[in-house]
Amino acid sequence: MAKIKICGLKRLEDIEIVNKYKPDYIGFVFADSKRKVTSDLAFKMKKNLDSSIKSVGVFVDEDIDVIIKLYDEGIIDIAQLHGLENEEYIKKLKQKSNYKLEIINAIEMSDEKDLKEYDNSLADYLLLDSGKGSGKTFDWRLIRKDLKKEFFLAGGLNSKNISKAIEEFNPYAVDLSSSVETDGYKDELKIKEVMEEVDG
Repeated sequence: MAKIKICGLKRLEDIEIVNKYKPDYIGFVFADSKRKVTSDLAFKMKKNLDSSIKSVGVFVDEDIDVIIKLYDEGIIDIAQLHGLENEEYIKKLKQKSNYKLEIINAIEMSDEKDLKEYDNSLADYLLLDSGKGSGKTFDWRLIRKDLKKEFFLAGGLNSKNISKAIEEFNPYAVDLSSSVETDGYKDELKIKEVMEEVDG
């Protein structure tokens, strides 16, 4: 059964919704975005988050010490990297957290992208996406069947296509954001639909 991540939470009301439907992961965006949150707000949200749900911090080329501080303060459990972070960066992040911080490395998928280069990455997971929060699907035929890393599948997933994606590609997790929003805010009904679709 694929795990579920709901990304881009930015209100305390969003925490109430996810606590009700229990996705496996939620995401706080710390990079420039319409969903960006401050560390203070993320702290309040995390404090109210059900302890069974892991929090993921989303970053773009962030200073490593900033990420470690958020991890040490218990605001994030996992770091998701969306910039030009290389293996050296990932190694430093791992070392500074005493190898406790899990890392998701986001890959912008295209015909030119060879996923083999990530087989031996220090990242714990890959995230396959069409671009930073574009909300569009990419050509799923680009996904290698023999990927060595567990991966999160993102980009344009919704209650209509999510079962097909899980059935065909067996991702470790599916990642949703804009498709479970209405007018830029998380929509309880859409989150409920997705959770029911995946959990059956």
